[in-house]
Amino acid sequence: MNIKKRKILNNKLFLYLTEFFAGMSVMAVELGASRLLAPYFSSSQIVWTIIIGTIMIAMALGNIYGGRKADKDPDPDKLYRRILIAAVWIALIPVVGKYIIVGISAVLIFSINTNFLVIAAFAACMVIFVFPLFLLGTVTPSLVKYSVDSLDDSGKVVGMLNASNTIGSIIGTFIPTFISIPAVGTSATFLIFSGILLLLVLIYFISGKAKSAGAAVGAGIFILCCILGHKSNFAFWRTDLKIEDESIYNYLQVYETDRDIRLSTNVLFGVQSIYNKGGQLSGLCYDYYMAGPYMAGLYEKEDPMKVLVLGMGSGTFATQCSRYFDGMEIEGVEIDQKITDLAYDCFEMPEDIEVTTYDGRAYLAAIPDEQKYDVIVVDAFQDITIPFQMATVEFFTLVKNHLTDGGVMVVNMNMRDESEGNINEYLSDTICSVFPNVYIADVEGCSNRELYAADFDMIDRFLENTELEENYELINTMSRVEKALVKYEPGDHIMTDDKAPVELLSIKAIDGLIGEETSYYKNLYEEKGITGLLDELAY
Repeated sequence: MNIKKRKILNNKLFLYLTEFFAGMSVMAVELGASRLLAPYFSSSQIVWTIIIGTIMIAMALGNIYGGRKADKDPDPDKLYRRILIAAVWIALIPVVGKYIIVGISAVLIFSINTNFLVIAAFAACMVIFVFPLFLLGTVTPSLVKYSVDSLDDSGKVVGMLNASNTIGSIIGTFIPTFISIPAVGTSATFLIFSGILLLLVLIYFISGKAKSAGAAVGAGIFILCCILGHKSNFAFWRTDLKIEDESIYNYLQVYETDRDIRLSTNVLFGVQSIYNKGGQLSGLCYDYYMAGPYMAGLYEKEDPMKVLVLGMGSGTFATQCSRYFDGMEIEGVEIDQKITDLAYDCFEMPEDIEVTTYDGRAYLAAIPDEQKYDVIVVDAFQDITIPFQMATVEFFTLVKNHLTDGGVMVVNMNMRDESEGNINEYLSDTICSVFPNVYIADVEGCSNRELYAADFDMIDRFLENTELEENYELINTMSRVEKALVKYEPGDHIMTDDKAPVELLSIKAIDGLIGEETSYYKNLYEEKGITGLLDELAY
């Protein structure tokens, strides 16, 4: 058994460092995986479950394989070659990962009808991340074989190895989240930790004064990946992006059309904010939010109306209110500071609109009970990513407690779904358990549905105040809202802090939306095959 063929292994410190950096890299890759997948599949609890599950599968299989190889062929050179292959694979992820995700999504979207996001995310995770983490999973059992000299100190040595792995994992959790991803991006984060593993391998082979063609080739591939994959161009097919960036919470892209500026935190579906460059109303859900002030007595109040927006985003609603309503006091809460910066820099949000960087529910819990608002807008739902803590009885009760007498809550529900027991039914029923009067209005031309809730019936006040409006554009918009308003009849789908299955409900809604959007192309594929589909896309 040629375990100590290289002198560097005589020093257990190097073995502990190997364990340390392997554990650190596993966690860094796991967090990088969440950011790589998020622009395409969201960052919901379900996607995190898929990531953690597949990585645990990879690590378990790696442990089994590594233990068997260590017993049958205890050559440390082979372990460090496996680490080398893992390092090269991780370096390739920024270069080819996004193409694999889009390719898998393109294939699956024509072959499955339900649970597209779950299946596509799982398939992408298996293809991209399982193999390198399987290889890193072989590290611990192999190092146990190389480091245990006798049974007398086996417990101590194994404990040190496990401690090294755990400490590395802790550091590998914090560095990507708080340092590397916000500072240099997801792609560079993969390259950083790939480089760490590669350096470890090079030190191992160089210390023995032995040439390793594999290590040299791996270093060459790594350098090439640094050149090709250092930029986080997730939407690689787009050439019109004004900004593409990452924050601690989101992938961000800003792009323009002839008419508007748009913010998206997801590549495959969904636009989170749209601002009309001409300064007019957007024609979308933000215009429907503006019914809230009329319902709260916009032209009856002597004092300035106070409005709070939870989930300010790029500030489209706040900007519209500041332009169309004089003297309105508007505050916003947005968890992502980079989105707030974009609101000021790209979306023309007025500087005098104050935005607090905080979680919406935590903000309401932190402010004094006497701090109340005439209108509270809840716009924190981004496609499948619905924060469960802002969808429960406890949250809506907190909102109600911060409304003035005669105040109104407006909720943007951005996934219309007509199936029984859908996400909007759950949200609406939950709100009805807190507010006695609830109206809904479907937004023309998109999948959004707006909900208005109060302690009183808002319709009479809404009509009285819209009759006092003199702006033709607002009159026309409120007329559309009036025609769409329907009093909601509550059911018994109540969500609480203890039970709020928003992810599963959202996936169901997303499946329906994806099915509607792709039905034409699916039918074309079934009728004319791949050639006909490609011809249509090319045309």
